[in-house]
Amino acid sequence: MKAVIIGAGMGGMSAAIALRQIGIDTEVYERVTDNKPVGAAISVWSNGVKCLNYLGLQEQTAALGGIVDTMSYMDGHTGQTMCRFSMQPLIDQVGQRPYPIARAELQLMLMQAYGTDQIRFGMRMVGVDNDGDRAIATFADGTTVSADLVIGADGANSITREYVLGGPVERRYAGYVNFNGLVDVDERIGPATEWTTYVGDGKRVSVMPVAGGRFYFFFDVLEPQGADYDRGSAREVLRGHFAGWAPGVQVLIDALDPATTNRVEILDLDPFHTWVRGRVAVLGDAAHNTTPDIGQGGCSAMEDAVALQWALRDHPDDVAAALVAYQQTRTERAADLVLRARRRCDVTHAKDPAETAQWYEELRNEDGTNIIRGIVGNIMGGPLTPSD
Repeated sequence: MKAVIIGAGMGGMSAAIALRQIGIDTEVYERVTDNKPVGAAISVWSNGVKCLNYLGLQEQTAALGGIVDTMSYMDGHTGQTMCRFSMQPLIDQVGQRPYPIARAELQLMLMQAYGTDQIRFGMRMVGVDNDGDRAIATFADGTTVSADLVIGADGANSITREYVLGGPVERRYAGYVNFNGLVDVDERIGPATEWTTYVGDGKRVSVMPVAGGRFYFFFDVLEPQGADYDRGSAREVLRGHFAGWAPGVQVLIDALDPATTNRVEILDLDPFHTWVRGRVAVLGDAAHNTTPDIGQGGCSAMEDAVALQWALRDHPDDVAAALVAYQQTRTERAADLVLRARRRCDVTHAKDPAETAQWYEELRNEDGTNIIRGIVGNIMGGPLTPSD
């Protein structure tokens, strides 16, 4: 059996490794010419870590992961601690430590595990189709490739998704912009083994440790979609948005490198439950584009990869049936995570200011129990973290 995978992101590479584990011949095509991930880092929660472990990458993942022993929320204006609690109860419940990981390093790890020299870079797919017993992908240079199945892990603006659904769908602007990057650990911002988040006015500033003595940072700001932005002006823009905020926030703004700070407008996609058309299927952001507010986008893509492997393992002689089984296993779980992230996004970013103010008050009385319960709820339910 031969599978063509479109996209060498986290979902595509996880799928390629997973399918090769069960003896499927895989080919990976990626439109960019080199590894340039969007965003500085990713929260790989315990369900995602378990997927990477399952793919044989346990040691590599642990080596790249930051150690988060505690989590805290800080008043953005005063810098006072609203709550601080241990992450150990979460680890005990789900059986795996989560790891924040620099995105480029995670991507490189996956590529190397598969074989970077086996990835066909600079191949932009412009069309996909089913032709009897084969699926066919067509690329911008005019070449075509056929296989028993084509998996579209081609991101938020997926061409594969358009084919599967019969037309384009419009993504929804979530109402905020995320500035993110990497800085050296500085305990004036937050403890070196803590996920520290400053909140106020529907905005958020957060740091979490990744390997190499670095913090992954992000700032959430409320800006209209399509607002003008000069790359390299992040420090000035953020000083404006966070004037008068706590000293730790100011230290972070001073420390960041404007040239390498990313600015990402956050969008998501209404859940849909048709992921398959014949021998063509979508995976990852192509199937469930979500906001990052619960940190499950990449983890959900890794869950897709494991579920796809299991479906093909269980239906070795019927690709169409395998893909339908994959769809049935994944769509409700993925949709739930998209909607959970959307709800969290609305509360965090003051869609209803009164509800957000109530959340801030709850944080001041939080011992970690409710927050951990919510995170565990996000983690459980995938192929390697069954909720039953």
